[in-house]
Amino acid sequence: MRVVVTCAGTGGHINPGIAIADLIKKKEPNSEIVFIGTLNGLENDLVPKSGYKIYNIRTGKYLRKLTLENVKALYNAYIGIQDSEKILKEFKPDLVIGTGGYICGPVMIASRKLKIPYILHESNAFPGLAVKMFAKKSACTMVGFKEAISRLNNMSNVVYTGTPSKFNEEKMFKLNKETCKKDLGLDEINKKIVFITFGSQGAKFLNNTIINMIKENMDEDIFYILVAGKNNYEDIENKLKETDLSKYLRLEKFVYDMDKMYKVSDICITRAGALTINELVIFKKPSILIPLPYATENHQLYNAQFLEKIGCGSIIEEKNLTTSILHSKVKEILYSENKFNEMISNFNKVEKKDVEESIYEQIEKIFKK
Repeated sequence: MRVVVTCAGTGGHINPGIAIADLIKKKEPNSEIVFIGTLNGLENDLVPKSGYKIYNIRTGKYLRKLTLENVKALYNAYIGIQDSEKILKEFKPDLVIGTGGYICGPVMIASRKLKIPYILHESNAFPGLAVKMFAKKSACTMVGFKEAISRLNNMSNVVYTGTPSKFNEEKMFKLNKETCKKDLGLDEINKKIVFITFGSQGAKFLNNTIINMIKENMDEDIFYILVAGKNNYEDIENKLKETDLSKYLRLEKFVYDMDKMYKVSDICITRAGALTINELVIFKKPSILIPLPYATENHQLYNAQFLEKIGCGSIIEEKNLTTSILHSKVKEILYSENKFNEMISNFNKVEKKDVEESIYEQIEKIFKK
């Protein structure tokens, strides 16, 4: 099986692409898989680290209004179609897989021109523009949220598979909480642990809100772990020099052992990217969700609503966020055993699927036609 995977921009597009590639290699070890990405995106770091070759094309992100930048983006996308055709002609794939984002445009157009079947995967509850545009002609469009099916007009080729993850419930149950605490240097922390992450880049306003909330309250029985992100770490580190919060907080730039961190945490405060929602479900972590307000189509709010509706999460929109509101939410979950246990129990309402088998079943169907 020869496969091209295309993804770009954020981990929410890139990581599912890598997970699907890994799945194909697991099922068909002799498969040849390459990626197509943008010239400067995060995929150029993540994909090679995962052991795959990546080709780059020129393209641009489309804006929904007529501007000079959008004209340039459309021109670059046109050039990207030519770049994509050249790569596809040389590699001769049996299948092209796109996991969303603007890079799907030129690659899928090139696939259609060369009569190469393509499939799409949409992780978010509210499908992005690229998936909406190209779903109709895809051999199959897989979605991570059932709610996305109706937002793609209930097309017959749309299938709910779930979103692939490097974590799964089987591995999660095998993790020992105390061992994980020791591995993370948290074995002396005998408090409730709140894990806070707003993505690898962090979020300055949210990080500052967290620090101010801790300063204002200093709960003796709560310990916070804040992943500030590489862009904001130094600023937060300097701010912490004003007040010693080491008794209440540990600051991290990045966490590599996310599975262990989820295991030791009691609750999480996060954004609401599709992969984060997926991980919260796998690890059954009650959460306070602060959706990224300028995400395309406000898709993070729709992702967050999925957890809130079944009673596993609580949403605070960033425009409404204050230290007092956030702290009251933390106390509401942590200090009420009934509330906490109910939120964990509500994760059983999430429809369980064997995501890997569901996705591979759709890929196999392409080759059986």
